[in-house]
Amino acid sequence: MRKNIVAGNWKMNKSLEEGKTLISEIMNTQNSSDCQIIIIPPFIHLSVANEITCNSNIAIGAQDCSANQSGAYTGEVSAQMIKSAGCQYVIVGHSERRAMHNESNNLLNIKVNQALENKLTPIYCCGETLEEREANRHFEVVKQQIQEGLFTLTEEQIKNSVIAYEPVWAIGTGKTASADQAQEIHNYIRTIIADKYGNSVAQEISILYGGSVKPQNAQEIFAKEDVDGGLIGGASLKAEDFIAITKGF
Repeated sequence: MRKNIVAGNWKMNKSLEEGKTLISEIMNTQNSSDCQIIIIPPFIHLSVANEITCNSNIAIGAQDCSANQSGAYTGEVSAQMIKSAGCQYVIVGHSERRAMHNESNNLLNIKVNQALENKLTPIYCCGETLEEREANRHFEVVKQQIQEGLFTLTEEQIKNSVIAYEPVWAIGTGKTASADQAQEIHNYIRTIIADKYGNSVAQEISILYGGSVKPQNAQEIFAKEDVDGGLIGGASLKAEDFIAITKGF
């Protein structure tokens, strides 16, 4: 049975003190939930975030990891370091990393493997730009991202991964893919995985939607059969909004 997940990606927001306050607000606001809640703050928060949440049902993740194990890579943070800070999850291939840091599917495949080798669950992001959507290339783009980023994994490894579909045109723009558009792509992703690994494996993998999810639309999106939750950006920076989204199942 696959997990329902709501993961809050803070991106480059919140000082250390502001972050501690937000995590405390989330913990004080949330109660029993039908999903796994993940907080994904900047690197400087990870150890403290894990200390605050250690006796709760909230997991902590990192926003990225290095493709390298260790060495002379100034500014990089390895999967092993992230694991040692107490994290359980790491985002790999967010569209902002793909665009701003020119991260290729092949590089992301290495990062996914680094995460898995260090017993982190990768949240592998895929999704098309507005130009690609308007050219009717969204299926092609997503398929290539999935195949090149994940299809070197074993059956067991891919079952220990999470996929996040994030249409780039809906991130931080206020635009949101309709619930039907989200379901269409999520079902397509599950079909791609089934073709490679079999339907039983495909049915075990959580696929999240990311792109301007808010309390007002979460329930409609999460109600779709192949949508298992969300990778939340802006709305994760307000405890009340974030917790309201976790109630969308």
